Amino acid sequence: MGATPHAPALPARLLPPAPLTALAPMQDVTDLAFMGVIAHYGPPDYFFTEFLRVHAQSRPEPHILRSIDENATGRPVFAQLIGEDVHHLRRTAEALLRHPVAGIDLNLGCPAPKVYRKNVGGGLLREPERVGEILAALRASVPGLFTVKMRIGFEDDRHLDRLLDLVNEHRVDLLSVHGRTVRQMYRGEVRYDLIARAVSRVRCPVLANGNVTSAAKAAAVVRETSAAGVMIGRHAIRNPWIFRHCRERFAGREPAPVRLGDVREYVERLYHATGFPGLAEHHHVNKMKKYLNFVGQSVDPAGAFLHDMRRAATEQDLFNVCDRHLLAEPGREFAAEPFPGVVARPNCEDAATEPAACSLDTVTA
Repeated sequence: MGATPHAPALPARLLPPAPLTALAPMQDVTDLAFMGVIAHYGPPDYFFTEFLRVHAQSRPEPHILRSIDENATGRPVFAQLIGEDVHHLRRTAEALLRHPVAGIDLNLGCPAPKVYRKNVGGGLLREPERVGEILAALRASVPGLFTVKMRIGFEDDRHLDRLLDLVNEHRVDLLSVHGRTVRQMYRGEVRYDLIARAVSRVRCPVLANGNVTSAAKAAAVVRETSAAGVMIGRHAIRNPWIFRHCRERFAGREPAPVRLGDVREYVERLYHATGFPGLAEHHHVNKMKKYLNFVGQSVDPAGAFLHDMRRAATEQDLFNVCDRHLLAEPGREFAAEPFPGVVARPNCEDAATEPAACSLDTVTA
């Protein structure tokens, strides 16, 4: 359904009237540096920040504010909140409105156990009435765009229709729906039929999210769901050209293939963008290995790049591996879809601790 007449207009898209594209908020990923790298290869219509944790003692994290205040991509950034205390959510939203945000987004989808056990993120989907209280409070505090990112439910879709009705009741301006439950995390079937249900039930535009692996898949998901567009997360780490490719596909053009030589340039650009004074080399290498776990899904079908990359200990080791696998045949095509059976394991790059909430460590493929 179309947006309600009183709704603020969404920011202009790059290629009207093509479907919208958005980079999904990913903890430890969608910071100022990564947004800049993505923009270099072809930005999405919209960016969303990492979530800002909201509680009695919280203040907006400085590094997340940088991704708003120093945004030079030319594309709007929505600030995402996660929490359940109505007073402090309102306080934080009002503080963020003093920054150049495109809107305020509420996280109702983070599937990390350490998050939902606190009854925030995806944990709130068990309590529709509590969700309604939060939506009402934030809608009253946000005169501009108020958006929501959610999943189809906590362990099943029993509350989905009620949650969608609350989205209507509280005049949400844009809804992003990940077509899995919280308990599924990033595994299992994506229920595009339930995203289509959301599209037909709510009055605001809907972005389809979940396993949007390529431009061809994005076009297929839009056709299947009638969504206003797509939100893409981990597959934008793997393929930063994906948003440009989506626009080309939506316009009826076949995207030019990415070559391994292009990927080698991306790795170097990402390495330099994500470094900062005082960052120890081994920490920087480990962070890069988490990104490259996704990149490696499209390098070779046997996973040889991933095998060698995971054993790199220094910057020199890492780039030697990249040169060996990406520059031996720089003109060879980088696969548009992940190779079957080549699995990203970003949580293997650090000591065995419980991954940070909805961080790169938990976003496996």
